Amino acid sequence: MTINELQNEVIEEFSGFDDWMDRYQMLIDLGNDLEPLDESLKTEQNLIDGCQSRVWLVATCENDIMTLQAESDALIVKGIVALLIRVLSGHSPQEILDAQLYFIDEIGLREHLSPTRSNGLLAMIRQIRAYALAYSVK
Repeated sequence: MTINELQNEVIEEFSGFDDWMDRYQMLIDLGNDLEPLDESLKTEQNLIDGCQSRVWLVATCENDIMTLQAESDALIVKGIVALLIRVLSGHSPQEILDAQLYFIDEIGLREHLSPTRSNGLLAMIRQIRAYALAYSVK
């Protein structure tokens, strides 16, 4: 699936919930389903700068396909990073760099996050794009 197809899938799933408490629960469930990050990868180098919670993000690239792994010590943040992984992992660095992440606004995520969580979301996206940029020039 393309990044936009995955974004549309996320939008459709979240549109089934009118109440934001239900959407938060879905985020928590997504975070709980996230594959745990190996302890050896939970290093300062992989820690996202700018997040109030601790978020570790790792990217690898093989055959021009990036794979993202992450974990957080906060339930909702773990769900947010799980969404980013779902939408962006498995695509080329260039596709990730070119992607307009409209699903964040479409599901109302940005407007329902505290300012510190919004900053953390932006920091996660910046880091993913930094990895994509680094892999695109290799």
